[in-house]
Amino acid sequence: MLNILGPKFYTLEGITTKKKWMIAAFVASVTVTGSAGVYAGAKLEQIKAYLNHSIGVVVDGTPYWLKDGNGKTLAPITYNGLTYLPVRSISDALKVPITYDAANYKVRIGRDSSSSTPSAGTGGSETPAPTPAPTPVTSKTRPVNLPKDFPIPQDALISTTVDTNSGGVQKVAFTYSSQETLETMGFVYSEYVRIKGLDDESQSITASSIKISGKLGGMSPLSITASPSATRPGFNNFTITWSEI
Repeated sequence: MLNILGPKFYTLEGITTKKKWMIAAFVASVTVTGSAGVYAGAKLEQIKAYLNHSIGVVVDGTPYWLKDGNGKTLAPITYNGLTYLPVRSISDALKVPITYDAANYKVRIGRDSSSSTPSAGTGGSETPAPTPAPTPVTSKTRPVNLPKDFPIPQDALISTTVDTNSGGVQKVAFTYSSQETLETMGFVYSEYVRIKGLDDESQSITASSIKISGKLGGMSPLSITASPSATRPGFNNFTITWSEI
């Protein structure tokens, strides 16, 4: 059964008492980027991702601007249906020490971070930590401005990039991953747009992809695309955009 997820807000409030598990979540799957000389032995993999300037971070009820070690403002990154935040900025927000151990290719967070291995030729001084690659942030949060009857699977992990109501015009853009099959969701979404009515319609639904676009109800632009996840076997990634007019 497909259940509609109820709306709720997602911030980093209450982190003071939850530093350990939140840091563990943020540093999972961390990769470090840098110059070829320093990282010649690292297992780097080139990807195509997007800077997501629509997402903000709130820490204990206060807006927090992500910045690198030089004070430059950073943007979250959206990749393969997930949104990533820079671990150094999050560590700074939680007031937890962080260093980079260049000799062992490790990002050290917490009380043992000050004991990271010095690099050769620095006179024993600690190697400055570059800004580590960001880590994924997803939730069960349903976009507030999405039509209440729009179907989303119960197991969906959602990453919202746009969720606005400006001048009375609602707009949303989000991605989610789910173990529901493309055939099942393709049928669900084709029935949804059939019942609602979809002008300028374009549909292509197969076992390996979903592509639906048009004007829902004759006036609201809608786009639904989906394909299997390249990194999570058994999961499918869905991208939805909708505007009231």
